[in-house]
Amino acid sequence: MTGVNPKRKLEDYAADEDAVSSELYLVHSAVRMRKDQFVLTSFTDSAPRHHQNNSSDSASSSLQQLPSSSSSSSSSVFTQSTRFPGRLQFFVRLLSRGNTLVLQAESTDSVKSIHEKIQFITGMPITEQRLIYRGKQLQWEQTLAGCDIQNDAGLQLVGRMRSTGHPQAWQLINDLVSQIFDLCKSGNPRPSNRIKTRLIEFLTMTPRNATEKSAEHLQIFLSSCAPAALVMLYMSQAKVNKDTADESIRQFINSSKTVLPNPIYTQCAPIILEFCKLLRASAGVDDSLYGVCRSSLGGIVESVGVLSWESKKTDGKDVMELQDIFPFVRELAAKLSQALESSVGSDMVMGPSSSDVRDFTAFIGPIMNLIGDHVAICSPIAFPLQEEGTSEEESKRFEMLYYRQQIKCLHDIYFDLLEKLELCLKKMEESLALKEKGEGEPLVSGWSQYFAILKEINAISKLYKGSEDEFWNRMRHRKVSLCFLIMRFAKRSEDHRWILEHKEVTNFEVRRYLAMMMLPEVKDEYEELHEMLIDRAQLLSESFEYIAHADPESLRGGLFMEFKSEEATGPGVLREWFFLVCRAIFNPQNALFVACPNDRRRFFPNPASKVDPLHLEYFSFSGRVIALALMHKIQVGIVFDRVFFLQLSGKSISLDDIRDADPFLYSSCRQILEMDPEMVDQDTLGLTFVREVEELGSRKVVELCPNGKSTMVNSKNRKQYVELLIQHRFVTSIAEQVAHFAQGFADIITTVRLQKSFFQSLNLEDLDWMLHGSETAVSVEDWKAHTDYNGYKESDPQISWFWKIVGCMTAEQRKVLLFFWTSIKYLPVEGFGGLASRLYIYKTRESNDRLPSSHTCFFRLCFPPYPSMDAMQDRLHIITQEHVGCSFGTW
Repeated sequence: MTGVNPKRKLEDYAADEDAVSSELYLVHSAVRMRKDQFVLTSFTDSAPRHHQNNSSDSASSSLQQLPSSSSSSSSSVFTQSTRFPGRLQFFVRLLSRGNTLVLQAESTDSVKSIHEKIQFITGMPITEQRLIYRGKQLQWEQTLAGCDIQNDAGLQLVGRMRSTGHPQAWQLINDLVSQIFDLCKSGNPRPSNRIKTRLIEFLTMTPRNATEKSAEHLQIFLSSCAPAALVMLYMSQAKVNKDTADESIRQFINSSKTVLPNPIYTQCAPIILEFCKLLRASAGVDDSLYGVCRSSLGGIVESVGVLSWESKKTDGKDVMELQDIFPFVRELAAKLSQALESSVGSDMVMGPSSSDVRDFTAFIGPIMNLIGDHVAICSPIAFPLQEEGTSEEESKRFEMLYYRQQIKCLHDIYFDLLEKLELCLKKMEESLALKEKGEGEPLVSGWSQYFAILKEINAISKLYKGSEDEFWNRMRHRKVSLCFLIMRFAKRSEDHRWILEHKEVTNFEVRRYLAMMMLPEVKDEYEELHEMLIDRAQLLSESFEYIAHADPESLRGGLFMEFKSEEATGPGVLREWFFLVCRAIFNPQNALFVACPNDRRRFFPNPASKVDPLHLEYFSFSGRVIALALMHKIQVGIVFDRVFFLQLSGKSISLDDIRDADPFLYSSCRQILEMDPEMVDQDTLGLTFVREVEELGSRKVVELCPNGKSTMVNSKNRKQYVELLIQHRFVTSIAEQVAHFAQGFADIITTVRLQKSFFQSLNLEDLDWMLHGSETAVSVEDWKAHTDYNGYKESDPQISWFWKIVGCMTAEQRKVLLFFWTSIKYLPVEGFGGLASRLYIYKTRESNDRLPSSHTCFFRLCFPPYPSMDAMQDRLHIITQEHVGCSFGTW
């Protein structure tokens, strides 16, 4: 891409940024103005002088904005000193505009000229102003030198006190700031809890009912320069003062979350932003207190978002703007970039910190939403950006142009992090390969944040034309490490659609893992399970009553199953119930589902299911049962046909998709499409846009389109005819059945959206493996490798005889034996290694004429020490008969 500089170090952006300014105010003494809302304090050399102006002829030229600094140096502006004899510098904070201004004057200037400059900028009448020095009011005709103002002297600007709605809050914060100054000037500082007490008192005084009143109340904290005073105390040389400030600021931020209602707490954002600016400039970005403030601000920004330029212009609300928070994105991106680079260069580095990644996510999310809204309307941003006004289309995107600098920076952040993270993933794969060879342990803890960063990088890529394709192309080459990260660090509470939309970069294990996290977790507590007592003779109807009429919430915790007149209970019995009830649901004799002619394992809804008046309710019931089977991780030996799977995924059906469901229709449609056009136009087929269907024993003709009986199929419309025929046969005719099945599934997974996402996240083969399990014959060697013994030893003759007998069984006999042993007839796709537990053979003290027994919940097979292989074979032959193998298990 032209103009892209992915190698540019993100640390450079932090140095470029001037929005996070060093607005640290040495407030030696100040009277907080109420209605006027500004503070003026005079200094000669107490703060850094980035701008100088020797002219005093014009107030507009003399008054300058306090310069910003994004330096992360640990040196404090409080300790800097530059001498300018004869010159005074006034720091003026105009809180109504959020700016800090600098007023410079010569020592020979009159006091009145200072008043005039203040009036010029603030609009405050001269008659309402008072300048106080050493407790005395300065007279207009005096000069600053005549007032004997020395270097480091502080002047107080006092205005006529106007009415305020929060007199107690003003008094409280005034006292707080004065107390902080006293601590700073004290030669023998001591621990004090009074500051923390006053801060809590201020928060508890905040009005709760009116947001305007609460905003005015919180604004007092800023208007009084309380954040600056607290940071000044934090930067004190005395450890006692530093600790007091540290505890006080942390308490204010933490308590504001708990003391204030959430809508009012979000109004604290300007205060926390002020703390961040001050601490960043004075203590540096690695300071722990700064980290606390930054994280708190990120939490607010993440919850309330960012106001766009147009919204700010329209309603004038004083809320967070992109310019307020983008400096934090630059700063955090630089830290992540440096950590990733270090991860590649050294085996000892543990990767990016979780707090940095969490804050990066919090700040960048609202920015993505803000810019993404315009991308959604105007299409992805082409890079490099055109200059403003070079095209009519670009000119229309005014707000995007307004954020041109941020858009360019975000583009560089994307490429820088992607490049470095790709190197980290490559190194991961090398470590994993060594692990497989037994040559070392991978540094998993150092990789824990890679997945979260990848998610944010992918989100950024969607903003820029071609960048998303670039991202996924790179991920395809890093499939091994990406799958490892997902399996190890993806969480149930997160949205994983961004990865599931690109199934080509995942494997079955990953897709199954992410899909299963959409389903509820089975509860361990017995009290939370939905209890069922089923009569085997009425299996389907009683199961329907227990499942179809239950509150979905009660089903999501899990099931407890028991058959009437049987002692066995527990997970083994539940596994058996799932197998039996699914076999009944999909039994073609019950008319709910139809098996595919080419693959009898595959089913789709029966268009003629309406022969049962309750058929739609039974489809809802079926959806619930299948969802519950997946939730309990039980393979039921049933798979869906492609046409059914695609409809559950919300996708359309093509001719190739019906190959298994209706081979005859597939072949006929294929012939129609491939016939010579002239033959079709000669009406050789004799077809019109109709379809004959059989319904409740009678046949009727259905028109596929308006006036279908009179519309002949020709070479031009034959493709449309085939599409309409497929649509009616596999969509329209079973639409109600599919919808009710999907709703039943959604009852368990909680929403229809998640139901579609579940099926969209999987390939049909994935669902086959999850529902049916392994399609290969049961391996005796794998079975033996996953079996332990209790009472027997592997060398005992009974164990040797047992495995020889199993080895000689038919495939179906092995399935029956496995079902008797575990209530599992279909193994997971991983084989015995995919079961929740190893299998066990227990030695019993019963007589040798007893049949084997099982505890299916614990995968235990129990039998006595039979005296011969023939005796054992006789007993095993009995239990491996299909009609005997069920219901022998005990709890």
